[in-house]
Amino acid sequence: MRLLLLAILLGFPLLELVLLARLAESHGWWVLAWVVLAAMAGFALLKEARFALVARLGAELAAGQFSIAAVIDSARTVLAGLLLIFPGVISDFIALTLLLLPRRVPEPVHAHARAHGHVIDGQFRRER
Repeated sequence: MRLLLLAILLGFPLLELVLLARLAESHGWWVLAWVVLAAMAGFALLKEARFALVARLGAELAAGQFSIAAVIDSARTVLAGLLLIFPGVISDFIALTLLLLPRRVPEPVHAHARAHGHVIDGQFRRER
């Protein structure tokens, strides 16, 4: 199993290198432009994912909720950004596929709880 993992980890960059060399032979400098633009997009995605995660978690925690969906969406964006930074066409295709996958819109907790009868209505007043 470890040998298979090692073969995949070493084979993927080699495959990317061979494919980039073949594309550079046929398309010239456009491949270099693609790699540079993809890396710039990857860095921008990483920067955006960091700020988006902090904002979404802050808003959810202020509302008294915590959704793992925010963390998963940010992890997908970070992985796509890292794959875009890695030079190669296959990794860019995988990154674009990750970015284009539909995101799950979480149902609000209050609506779900009310539908199943798990909400206790009442009033609260703190006395000192």
